[in-house]
Amino acid sequence: MTLVSRIMLRRIATALAVCSLCATAIAQEKTTKLFKVVTVKDEIVIGLDQEELARLGGDDAGAVARALAKAGEMTVWQYGVRRGPNGEPQQTPTAKIGLLAHASLRVEPHATTYPIVPHQ
Repeated sequence: MTLVSRIMLRRIATALAVCSLCATAIAQEKTTKLFKVVTVKDEIVIGLDQEELARLGGDDAGAVARALAKAGEMTVWQYGVRRGPNGEPQQTPTAKIGLLAHASLRVEPHATTYPIVPHQ
């Protein structure tokens, strides 16, 4: 391998590393917060991104509960634990669902140790 080929390979590797860092930064900009909604029948975990939380008027469980009570219903992404491409568990969106205020008893923050995959 010539010196020029080695230099080109190093530049390509550096460019790929920078692209990877940029993609990670962009993905992290769209953060998703998880909330547990306790209903009459069960508990479900939902995810809301920063834009959705801003439209609700806050980024805590109280804001989500108030918005649900005021609107009477809300369409959100349900989240569950799935295996990612590398085999590690992740919190990922599983289905878009509708919440009804009269069936929801409370909303609380949901903590997780797994990475959260943002919904589209």
